[in-house]
Order: sequence, then structure tokens, then C-alpha cells
Amino acid sequence: MTKLTYITHSPEETIALAEKIGAKLKAGDVIAYLGDLGAGKTTFTRGLAKGMGLSDLVTSPTFALVHTYGSEERMLCHFDMYRISGEEELETTGFYDYPMEECVFAIEWSENIISALPEKHIRISMEHLGDEERRITIEGDERFADIGT
Repeated sequence: MTKLTYITHSPEETIALAEKIGAKLKAGDVIAYLGDLGAGKTTFTRGLAKGMGLSDLVTSPTFALVHTYGSEERMLCHFDMYRISGEEELETTGFYDYPMEECVFAIEWSENIISALPEKHIRISMEHLGDEERRITIEGDERFADIGT
């Protein structure tokens, strides 16, 4: 399993890194974010969308639980599982109504539903190092080994 770690020094650098990853994503990919509040998960998702060629305005799905971006040819489903405390609660959110095989899933607070995720998901951990500096660790997929910084 590939494990890559990057340090970004601004939201723009975080978006640029995510854009490189987004360019390599395909339908059926599941991104499982790990990180505290304000770690940059939504900022990272903005970069994923941009890299996927989506022009939608990406916002936090905290209160809506999910935002979808794009169209049937290329879709990003951005979930926030902060208020979900397990697989039973997940049933009531409509999570399983979204076609995982037809879009890319980006899931904030994925640790709350880890047992519901496919075995082969991409784990992205984000950690505050300073006001705008982040350590971003990507695990689980060889496709990203050549993205550089």
C-alpha cells in the first residue's frame, strides 16, 4: 500500500495538491478523510473537484450531509459524517441511495462509518501544523505516487 506525505503552506497549495489527485480519480473511488475541524477537508475537496474538471462551487456539507457536484458523466458526492455515529444511523441519511460505482465519494469524518466503506478506499489524513500549514498523508492507491508536489 502506498503512503505519501505532503506539507502544504496555504489553502492554495492544498487545492493544487488535491487537483492533481482529482485528475486521477474515476467513478467508484472513495476518499475517506481523517482530520480535526478546520483541517482543510472541504478545501481539499475544492481541489478534487477542480482536478475532476468540475466548475461547481464546493461548500461544506455539514448541515446537508451531502452535496453533489457535476453531472452523470462525472460526479462528485461530498459527504459529512460528523453527526453520524455508526452504520445504523448511516441507513437513515440516504448514503446508500447514491450510486458509489457511478461517482467519486469524498467523505469527511469517515472514521464514523469506517465499517461501511469499501475495503479499497483512499485514506487522506490532514493535520494542522500551523495557521495555514497542513500535513496531508495519502494512503491506499498507487495512482498517486507520481503526482510530485
